[in-house]
Order: sequence, then structure tokens, then C-alpha cells
Amino acid sequence: MKEKLRLLIDDNSTRQGKIFDYSIQFLIIASLIAFAIETLPGNDPAVLEMLYSFEVFCVIIFTAEYLLRIFIAQHPWRYIFSFYGIIDLFAILPFYLTRAFDLRALRAFRIFRIFRALKLIRYNRAMQRIHIAAGIVKEEIVLFLIITGIFTYLTSCGIYFFEYEAQPEVFSSIFHSLWWAIVTLTTVGYGDVYPITLGGKIFTFFVLIIGVGVVTVPAGLVSSAVSKARQIQEDQVSADLASQQ
Repeated sequence: MKEKLRLLIDDNSTRQGKIFDYSIQFLIIASLIAFAIETLPGNDPAVLEMLYSFEVFCVIIFTAEYLLRIFIAQHPWRYIFSFYGIIDLFAILPFYLTRAFDLRALRAFRIFRIFRALKLIRYNRAMQRIHIAAGIVKEEIVLFLIITGIFTYLTSCGIYFFEYEAQPEVFSSIFHSLWWAIVTLTTVGYGDVYPITLGGKIFTFFVLIIGVGVVTVPAGLVSSAVSKARQIQEDQVSADLASQQ
């Protein structure tokens, strides 16, 4: 029975597996829409009651899916603490917390219902490629973020020394200059904070040029990783077909 359940839940190449996957995807999307409808002002009590009943139904299905995935997992604890396991738990945990404890503060946990959207990653091959790509390029992204953080700090220091005397109320400290550094390096440039001194403008020119590279580097890394992830998926499919034959 365990093997049959594993084929039903994990293998979406069969008819039964596709029905299971599409059913869960439909419930995820429908529950997210229902959550959005709940936030509409002036909802009729009958509508709210219907939405609550649908929420209970979804939680029952998602809970059953979560428990079944633990049951069929070769290493249950590894699944529980995996990315998918945590997302599956967060998709149902707010419901039980707000029902088990009658505390007003715990109502904030309801926002975690939006984590159900991340459950769709499991059921979409394109999204799975993004997940694989994230694992491939993880170290490079971490290094990039560290370098970006250092450069952001240095940029904040630079604009502070150029602009502090001219605009002490805006660039009153390096910490206050961080906002300008972030929006400038990302080339967003809201225009709410900007340099007025000649040195600050020249400094900003070079920061903007570097900012173009800051924006494009992650795109290149992710693009390369997605291509590798596609190849990994194709190799895996070929291996599965060969094993079935």
C-alpha cells in the first residue's frame, strides 16, 4: 500500500498521479482566492460562513496530504524539515493554531496561509527547475549578496561624506544614507533623496554605472543555472524511461 501511495502522490506521469496533482493545485488556487475574498469589506455573513466551510475542507485535504507524504517518505524527518515539508506545514498550521488557542495575537498567523502558493512549486516542472537552479547557484548568490552588502555600506559611507554638510537633515548618518545607496544601486531612484553637491553627483554617476552590473549579475547566474536545471530534468526523465523499459 505504501508503494501504491507513493506512485499516486509522487509520480505525476500516471493518470491517477495527474488527477491527484491537478486536484491539489486546484484546491491551492481556490483557497488563495477564497482568502482574498475574505478580505473584501462588507462581506455577507452567509458568504463568510461558506468561505469558512471551504477553508475547513481545504485544511482537511492538505493535512491528509501532509500526513501521507510523511508516511510514504523514505526518511520522514528529512521530509518534515525539507523546503517542501516546511511549506506544507505552514499551509495548515495557522488554522490549527487559531483554533487551539483563543488568543487575538495568534490571528496574525492566518497570513501564513499565503504559503499555500509555494506548494504549487512541487506540481509545476518549470517551478521545479527554479528550485533546482537555486540549489545550483546558491553559493554564488550568497557570495554576490555578501559583496553587494559590502558595496552598499561603502556607497553609504561615500555619499555621507559628500553630502552631510550640504544636507545634514537627509544624510545625517551612514545609516540614513543606506536608503539612498540601496535605491541607487538597484537603479530604482525614487528621487526622494538625491545629491546636490558636485562631488556627490560625480560619485552617484559611478555608483549608477556599477548598479547596472549589480542588477544584471544575478540574472546571468540564474539564467545559467536554469539551463543546467533543465538538462538535469531531461536526464532524469530519460533515466526514468530507460528504467521502465
